Amino acid sequence: MTDEDQSGPGPAIDWRDGSVPVSRRFDDPYFSLAGGLDETRHVFLSGNDLPARLTPGFHVAETGFGTGLNLLALAQVARVPVRFTSFEAFPLSLPDLARAHAAFPELGPLAAELRAGWPGPLRVGLVEAEVIVGDARETLPRWPGRADAWFLDGFSPARNPELWTDDLLAQVAAHTAPGGSFATYTAAGHVRRALAAASFAVERAQGFAGKRHMSRGRLSG
Repeated sequence: MTDEDQSGPGPAIDWRDGSVPVSRRFDDPYFSLAGGLDETRHVFLSGNDLPARLTPGFHVAETGFGTGLNLLALAQVARVPVRFTSFEAFPLSLPDLARAHAAFPELGPLAAELRAGWPGPLRVGLVEAEVIVGDARETLPRWPGRADAWFLDGFSPARNPELWTDDLLAQVAAHTAPGGSFATYTAAGHVRRALAAASFAVERAQGFAGKRHMSRGRLSG
């Protein structure tokens, strides 16, 4: 899908350094140029106290599937069967997934499992995963599930504001199990305020690779 223009329905991407996909639609890379896997581990796994909290049936949900790197990182540490649901408006093609996954050779066998089942349903290691395609503002409210942990991983709020609206973050809270958590790389004030208004106890934490702050929190009440 790399030849689609910015107005088309699918992802339009360029490649930086040969292996880092960059969205032309949002002018943002799909993962950190400073180390995508390390960022995922710092922000989304550690930010949600994973893998320590993983128990059979634990459910992770995500906004923005992208290359599937967060799913692969979760599958690498999961030692019990868990579930994963991701909301993605512009799924990548298999060739683009394969090119992106080549940057992470240690995830090779798990990445091959992901691509073998693409677009799903997916089984990656001990993780049963579903990618719900469409605008999350429409698909998330209709989703019957509730997550124990959220990876909020849309493109930058400044470039992809649709995934960071007050209404959508309220839906995240409404689809979170009691005591459930979220983590995200952004510390944007309006995102933090929206999550707090949606009943998350929000805190700032050390960001990844020189980024001053990220955000994490637990559903209160």
